[in-house]
Amino acid sequence: MEWQLVLLIVFGGLVVILMTGLPVAFGFMIINVVGIYLLWGGASGLGQLFLSMKESVASFVILPIPMFILLGNVLFHSGMAGRAIDVVDKWMGSLPGRLSLLAVGSGVIVSALSGSGLASAAMLGSTLVPDMEKRGYKTSMSAGPIMGSGGIAMIIPPSGDIVLLASLAYLSVGTLLIAGVIPGLLMGALYGIYIVVRCFLQPSVAPAYKVVSVPLRQKLRATVVDIVPIAIIIFLVTGVIIIGIATPSEAASMGALGAFVLAACYRSLTWKVIKTSILSAVMVTVMLLTILLGAIAFSQILAFSGCIKGLLAFTTSLPLSPIVILIGMQLVVLILGCFMDEVAIMMMIVPIYIPIVAVLGFNPIWFAILLLINMEMGLTTPPFGLILFVMKGVMPPATKITDLYKAALPFLACDAMAMALLIAFPQIALWLPGLMITR
Repeated sequence: MEWQLVLLIVFGGLVVILMTGLPVAFGFMIINVVGIYLLWGGASGLGQLFLSMKESVASFVILPIPMFILLGNVLFHSGMAGRAIDVVDKWMGSLPGRLSLLAVGSGVIVSALSGSGLASAAMLGSTLVPDMEKRGYKTSMSAGPIMGSGGIAMIIPPSGDIVLLASLAYLSVGTLLIAGVIPGLLMGALYGIYIVVRCFLQPSVAPAYKVVSVPLRQKLRATVVDIVPIAIIIFLVTGVIIIGIATPSEAASMGALGAFVLAACYRSLTWKVIKTSILSAVMVTVMLLTILLGAIAFSQILAFSGCIKGLLAFTTSLPLSPIVILIGMQLVVLILGCFMDEVAIMMMIVPIYIPIVAVLGFNPIWFAILLLINMEMGLTTPPFGLILFVMKGVMPPATKITDLYKAALPFLACDAMAMALLIAFPQIALWLPGLMITR
């Protein structure tokens, strides 16, 4: 069977299965079982499938996933993330679009704590939107910044998506985690610049209001009490990887332990917080590991059937420069993001894209960060971006989904600008990993 036909059958069948509403992991599992049974010699092929599934999850490399999730849950459920947002609020002053900037600043901090874009958007939305509505903020300056900054959690460590992508692409987890720091901060900076410029040119979208002045001494005290300890947690997750004294798995474990200790110091480590955090972490981890089971086998089907080899030959024969091919690959991901979640996209395209990237001569770490930003855009891309629906749930009932579409577009443009800068200047992603001290 020609590789083109195999590719068409595999992807066509996968799309049909996912359209039925079946969970992504089970959809891939069905394709894997059918494909391997037909291509790998029946029952013996299924035996090989189960062996590869076992190897895909019995790996020390993916240990950061449950630890990152547990870390974020403890910080959320203990209220420490909310305390950090209050400190950021004290420092904002009377800047144009003050609450919108607060959403972006808080989004970056929460992203560095939770690694979950949906959780970040839900928390910021429920916390900030009521005050924004009361102050007369338009949807573009209330929902827009929250949706944009919520997606940054995919880029800034700790990010389970980064660990999953690194596992699928056989990349260094630590290097990819550190590579996301500066691009994530760049995205936040672009959001902030857009908000200030927009509110300066069009003050009606975020009306100014009188802010209660907070003495400098009080702000400094709040920073020391509520921000510095969290900065220590962030250092335990990322700093120890950069200076080479811990692996990503060790860093994630130290971060989770640090979150428990910090919650205990704040006297907010109740039995309810422990139970909720652990149960939530277990459920999300099981879901991600189940997805990983199907992803490895799926990539093996593509390789065994000759699809990867055929695609590589086809790509290298195109009369186009590598950068044009790269942009075309990103456009495909952007279109998929309009209809699918980031995990499904990751599972479908990573086995195909990574070999092509190697043939084209691009740095795989740099490409992976581009891919993450692109998939992050999918969280707020109409019509099926998941953050759009999260925001619909926390916005006033009169808010239409089309209003959220419009609010998301300027921040999607900022994401596209970040990707363009990253393509033009790859060192934005590669400089910090270059400082890492390897063990």
